[in-house]
Amino acid sequence: MPKPGTLAASAAQEAGALYLRIAQALAEAIRQGSLARGQRLPSVRETARQHGVALSTAVQAYHWLEDARLVVARPRSGFFVAQQRSAQLPEPTVARVPRRAHAVQVDVLGQRLLGIPDRQGLVSFSSGTPGPSMLDMERVRRTLVRAVQRHRHLLCDYPGPNGHEVARQALARYALGLGCSLDPQRITLTSGCMEAISLCLRAVAQPGDVVAIESPTHYSFLELLQSLHLRALEIPTHPRHGLSLDALQLALDTQPVKAVLVVPTLSNPLGSCMPLTERRRLAQMASQHDFAVIEDAVYNDLVFHDELRRTVKSFDSTGHVMLCDSFTKTVAPGLRLGWVEAGRWTGRLRELKSVQGAQTAVLELAVAELLAQAGYTASMRQLRTWAAARLGEARSLLAEHFPAGTRVSDPPGGFLLWVELPRGLDAQALFEAAQAEGILVAPGRLFSAHERFRNCLRIGVGADWTDRHPQALARVGELACALLRRARAGTAAPAGATAAQARNASGGRLSVSER
Repeated sequence: MPKPGTLAASAAQEAGALYLRIAQALAEAIRQGSLARGQRLPSVRETARQHGVALSTAVQAYHWLEDARLVVARPRSGFFVAQQRSAQLPEPTVARVPRRAHAVQVDVLGQRLLGIPDRQGLVSFSSGTPGPSMLDMERVRRTLVRAVQRHRHLLCDYPGPNGHEVARQALARYALGLGCSLDPQRITLTSGCMEAISLCLRAVAQPGDVVAIESPTHYSFLELLQSLHLRALEIPTHPRHGLSLDALQLALDTQPVKAVLVVPTLSNPLGSCMPLTERRRLAQMASQHDFAVIEDAVYNDLVFHDELRRTVKSFDSTGHVMLCDSFTKTVAPGLRLGWVEAGRWTGRLRELKSVQGAQTAVLELAVAELLAQAGYTASMRQLRTWAAARLGEARSLLAEHFPAGTRVSDPPGGFLLWVELPRGLDAQALFEAAQAEGILVAPGRLFSAHERFRNCLRIGVGADWTDRHPQALARVGELACALLRRARAGTAAPAGATAAQARNASGGRLSVSER
């Protein structure tokens, strides 16, 4: 006779498959035009009755459609097919990358961009972190106050290096939503996700070793590899499907790769999501070739579709996948609390962690309470909905104002867009020109160790959105058009030109105040 736990798991899996089938059937009707834009969908109760499912299953299906931006909910009216679809733009191309690993030598421009304070009056599109208006800061404040009141005695004790037991148990429960069944005793808490990744790299690699990374990749990863004297091997990455495992296999056949540092869900900066079959394959490759997969899951809660929250770690049966995560992108950036399950390298990682000190146990317990609160799931859905609206507005502005031939990613969640500008347009010159007008974007060269992606930008829409932001993004498009015209006329400022040189190259027409 099956165990009760097995029956419950089977029932949950069946319910999940049912809601997804219903949602995908409705999505296909919308795409084919059977359900027209603006048309009201059947009520949740009617859908549940038609398909013979529980009301909660029908609600899940409608939430899936809402997260996919196919329908919108109207209070006391029901669900309607969305009026506007995402702007139709071609996706960025897959970049050719070096076939050999190289030492990383990058500057810290990326960190300087993130460090520019708002009081300087800049309109910033540089950050992939949500602003205060998108987060429930009051709920976080109340939870922190309660944690201090209830556990003030912990302020007089040195915390354990691995994290408070209650917090590790809460994280193990949270990881079930990532498809993982983790032992709380093997979870280690850290000061943010980047410390977790740093500890993983130090646990599996020595200076001079090769680490495979996505290309483009997050500039903090490059800075980290440089600080640890590790060589980076850039692997081609598709803007929708993520890291090319075929290219990785070729690299494994010729080079001594010690680790693969990857963001399978909403990679930074592309926003790509690796299919589940490829996640399983990556876990199998790690076991077969005996290398570590260091998986960053910091954006998993921001993806529209629940199935894409499942981690590579969930397919790991040999301990070759090291799962790193934090809540800086979803709960509060100021809660610098991360965690890691390091698989077969748990002992080594904890040795390294023990000499670096520990977090505050009160903070760990506050995060544990936040995760357990009934409103956490609803707050994530709201955050995804707000982010989707921002992404849609930004893509529409890019389609309207940027030069013909511009390519833009269309990620299923998150706060980032990857923009590939027409050939001949230097994104560094555009960055300089925009910065001179008080607008901040992230030039593509930050996201490679080899000065690649010079015609690309990363646009972040997480910061608090004001009336100035749409105008500023449209203005960046105008600057791009002007620079491209000058480049094609042979009078563009050289790559890496100063803002003044960029303005001169544009005939002095790059200032909003002068227009």
